Amino acid sequence: MTSPTRDPWAKLRQATPARIGLGHAGPGQPTRALLAFQAAHAAARDAVLTRPDFDGLETRLAALLPVRRVASQAADRATYLTRPDLGRRLSDASAAALAGEKTGADLLIIVGDGLSAAAIERQAVPVVAALIARLPGWRLAPLLLAEGARVALGDAAAAILDPTLVLMLIGERPGLSSPDSLGAYLTWRPRPGTVDAARNCVSNIHGAGLTPDAAAQRLAWLLTEARALNLTGVGLKDAAPALSAPDGPP
Repeated sequence: MTSPTRDPWAKLRQATPARIGLGHAGPGQPTRALLAFQAAHAAARDAVLTRPDFDGLETRLAALLPVRRVASQAADRATYLTRPDLGRRLSDASAAALAGEKTGADLLIIVGDGLSAAAIERQAVPVVAALIARLPGWRLAPLLLAEGARVALGDAAAAILDPTLVLMLIGERPGLSSPDSLGAYLTWRPRPGTVDAARNCVSNIHGAGLTPDAAAQRLAWLLTEARALNLTGVGLKDAAPALSAPDGPP
């Protein structure tokens, strides 16, 4: 009797979520691999097309900071996906509601849906909670919960509210292994027209990536350095110390 052949890819698969060594069934993929791909693709599509539970998010975030709801000029999801420029502008109603409310705060935190509803539903609240705990003495503006948001929507809000720093927490474009990844974009005194080179980004915040606590630790370091240097972007190098180990056994 022929001994079963050992799978040389088995150990490598344990070290990466990448689809490697899938094998084949005739000219095609094995059924298990094909179904897993189709499920991951469906999860990524759902993350992009599903509207987050904004009411539930508002309730959870309001336990941490006062919350204001705003929206972009992208009136629906189809418009949002085809007109990125509208996602960078506040709706007329939102701009009017914020008008005259200059906060002079050290930090404005914005939670925007972006390209993944799952990302902000799962990651935003723990990131905000962990970050606030690391910023004693900072003057925090009311948090903005934004629908139809692109990263630069924070620039439009900053032009009205005039905070020193803006932190946009936003759903990242989902991949086939991470449909719930959150990105965090930090900008010093942004205004409409601010270029991406003026921002710092901490990305891949999700269950299989950077944890909310680790992300908050890195963001707190970047925020502190940004305030000391009066800048963000290419001039602010991420020289944060190694992330501390999580609590509990190794």
